[in-house]
Amino acid sequence: MRWVYVASERKRSSSRSLREREEKYERGTRSYTMSHIRGKDTSIEVLVRSYLFRHGLRFRKNDKRYPGHPDVVLPKYRTIVFVNGCFWHAHEHCPKYSMPKSNIEFWTAKLLRNKTRDAAQHAELEAAGWRVIVVWECELVKANREARLEQLVQQITGTCDK
Repeated sequence: MRWVYVASERKRSSSRSLREREEKYERGTRSYTMSHIRGKDTSIEVLVRSYLFRHGLRFRKNDKRYPGHPDVVLPKYRTIVFVNGCFWHAHEHCPKYSMPKSNIEFWTAKLLRNKTRDAAQHAELEAAGWRVIVVWECELVKANREARLEQLVQQITGTCDK
């Protein structure tokens, strides 16, 4: 959508809705862009899985038999690991999470549903005897990555109290 800043255009555009005026993409481009955001095999998931594999841990990935299709399932340790993106799972007090400025009602409801669903799935897995570990995207920044992944291995193998 192009905006020409002449008096007649400005007057005409004021009658359009606020959402139309603030649209950043051409019609249909946002939908196309959002459709290419994948729910599995994200870069942070691949990073965590490759680290675990290098440290001798064998696992199943995205196993559909469990609630929430966990990113990593380690049956030997009765442990499930979720690798969560801070935005999509509404990680509170995180610099990578912020509420979008447009379509606020939709995003608030969606992110709240995601958070509620995550909590229910974790509770269900814990009730079934699984240990659930959540690794957040912000914990995997380069400065903290090695320490967090080492802590994850220790949490899985039981050599850590956390």
